[in-house]
Amino acid sequence: MTVGQNIADPLRIHQLASPSAAVAQVQRMLERVGLTPALEFSRRYPGDLSGGQQQRVAIARALITHPQLLICDEPVSMLDASVQSQVLDLMLELKQEFQLTYLFITHDLWVARFFCDRIAVMQAGKIVEIGPTGEIFTHPQHPYTQTLLSAVPLLARVAT
Repeated sequence: MTVGQNIADPLRIHQLASPSAAVAQVQRMLERVGLTPALEFSRRYPGDLSGGQQQRVAIARALITHPQLLICDEPVSMLDASVQSQVLDLMLELKQEFQLTYLFITHDLWVARFFCDRIAVMQAGKIVEIGPTGEIFTHPQHPYTQTLLSAVPLLARVAT
């Protein structure tokens, strides 16, 4: 499938737009996520795109139906640091614009600290601590959270 077909697919599956309306919505969404010229990007194939561009396509596809909640599992883990920053900034902008809630799953403590309002720390599939990001990083209560934060010395020093 082309990028345009891929992004339009949820609209087709859920019968949310006519084919011509779907094309217009895809063009607007591609522009919104910074893939311009939109018409050119809509005709390309995912394998022809960089990792950051592919992630923007994934974001556009996820947002095309205007959900209230997005579950993001390691959304920037495969990207280099500068592209990670760009994608996270875009996601923060889209959070405000689309009034989104993200459930953001990550092992990257730096990313979690930057991106998340609240954090749930999991150990062996169970939540052991939950709270505002600042509290978790400055006053971790659970021994596992304390161990996790101390395992990243620079992060631990910045947190205090």
